[in-house]
Amino acid sequence: MSKLFTPLQLRSLTLRNRILVSPMCQYSSIDGVPNDWHLVHLGSRAVGGAALVMVEASAVSPVGRISPSDSGIWNNAQAEAFVPIAHFIAGQGAVPAIQLAHAGRKASVKPPWLGGDAVAPADGGWQPVAPSPLPFGPGSPEPHELHVDELEEICTCFEAAANRSRRAGFQVVEVHMAHGYLLHQFLSPLSNRRRDEYGGNLDNRLRFPLQVAERVRAAWPQELPVLVRISATDWLDGGWDLAQSLELCRRLKELKIDLIDCSSAGLAPDAVIPAGPGFQTPFAARIRAEIGIATGAVGLITAPAQAEQIVATGLADVVLLARELLRDPYWPLHAAWELKAEHPWPNQYLRAKP
Repeated sequence: MSKLFTPLQLRSLTLRNRILVSPMCQYSSIDGVPNDWHLVHLGSRAVGGAALVMVEASAVSPVGRISPSDSGIWNNAQAEAFVPIAHFIAGQGAVPAIQLAHAGRKASVKPPWLGGDAVAPADGGWQPVAPSPLPFGPGSPEPHELHVDELEEICTCFEAAANRSRRAGFQVVEVHMAHGYLLHQFLSPLSNRRRDEYGGNLDNRLRFPLQVAERVRAAWPQELPVLVRISATDWLDGGWDLAQSLELCRRLKELKIDLIDCSSAGLAPDAVIPAGPGFQTPFAARIRAEIGIATGAVGLITAPAQAEQIVATGLADVVLLARELLRDPYWPLHAAWELKAEHPWPNQYLRAKP
């Protein structure tokens, strides 16, 4: 029997298999409001058989967007626009989820297909914010260093975003602490040079991300799961690494976080990343084994046999697919056929089932 196609219980939710849709920015919203593109993009992955479909990094405030075209969840109009999307995903037997995010110093840039350059305030952009006034890279603007009272405002934004997400019909939220965005910036000593209680030693650098996680967990219904995505390493000397990630995950487990989504990198443009098939899976395996918390493996997972091996051997509890699901929204259905696992097809598509 295929382990990849066995259910997984997370609090009151039962995932129909172990294949999750990783959040992928679409850069297609206006004023943070999702639209028909998001309905079709996300809905097709639910039709395609994934157990959980996660909305892209959705900003908890306007300055938390990566680009002016990002989706958001900082107001009620955005939440209302997500209602039919979450409803359709759930109607296909998948769990609707959303990633709550703040871009920090990596904010206010153009979409990748427009070059990804900084967008000046005069052109509809804004000054990014960060733990310290250190630009992301050459050509990036200097961010505003956040004051302590502003950190409380951001915590409140995450809490309010969680409440709106539930009203929109989402059953899972994920807190984004990875890929060089704001919470990761607080974690890494390369981007956090503060001299107050939020910078310096590991306890201080953990403080703000853990405060956010605690507030989101408290706001979210106790019967529903909260996930956290981390970058397990910066892939840079003197930066955030797996040893520090293990301590972060230990604290997140104490806060009743349900699963760690294990990615890496994103903090600096000059990191040398040894990318290859399943290259981040060892992070998920180590965190799962040492901390005793459920984990998800992500990164260049493309083949059904590869995904099966990860889950069947206990390296991770789930796999999260990104680019492979852009190439093939029906990858889970095809994987079930290849692995000789039983997986229901939509009635409308039964005539095509192998």
